[in-house]
Amino acid sequence: MSRVLVIGESCKDVFIYGDVSRLNPEAPVPIITPIKTIFNNGMSSNVVDNLKSLGITDIIHITNDYLFKKTRYVDESYNYILLRIDENESVERINLDILPDSSLVDYIIISDYNKGFLENSDIEYICKKYDAPIFIDTKKPIGDWICNVSYIKINNTEYQKNKKYIDSNLDIKTKTIITKGRYGCVHNGIQYPTQEVLIKDVVGAGDTFLAGLVFSYIQTNSIDQSIKYANKCSAQVVQRRGVGIINKEEL
Repeated sequence: MSRVLVIGESCKDVFIYGDVSRLNPEAPVPIITPIKTIFNNGMSSNVVDNLKSLGITDIIHITNDYLFKKTRYVDESYNYILLRIDENESVERINLDILPDSSLVDYIIISDYNKGFLENSDIEYICKKYDAPIFIDTKKPIGDWICNVSYIKINNTEYQKNKKYIDSNLDIKTKTIITKGRYGCVHNGIQYPTQEVLIKDVVGAGDTFLAGLVFSYIQTNSIDQSIKYANKCSAQVVQRRGVGIINKEEL
């Protein structure tokens, strides 16, 4: 069985669902009466949870020790996020000395939310250390430090910010997978449509896409088939509230 190394920041996603029936008389804001609270693993931990749900259990996960928290207050009736509070986002930088030997790793996922855990030089070092397929989802401005990865997954907003660099570097462009929500994704000039579904929540859908992409790539060694599979995975979880985890049996 393949061993997957997952590196990146983790957080705790908290969803506080409540009843909203009136406005605050002191200010034009809604008043929410909490009904229930849901806790989920976020960021790279969400990638790990999805990999496990797909059946990959041999995982090495390197992440920040202290999990910062994202709390969302949500109107229970309409699933509308009224407020999000992010606490203690800054995390300590990775200790590269704890990375496993290259002989112990078959695939690598870098889930980089640009919160301080990974510097550009750290990612460049990781890519040079391992002779294994490397998949990265990054919020950083893209530069030459990313050249040695196998595939880059970014959303359309991130692509627009990095468009000039990506489009002027053919090697980077051919590695880049651009997710576009309900419009599927684009890779190497090919549009990969996704099924039309009722979207309830997109939180964590990118993590799910990344997990599904790597899982399928391990099975098929085909990026074309893996993108199609990842689209199915993300289409499944956006139909649920909160941070959804892939149900492999329903794909």
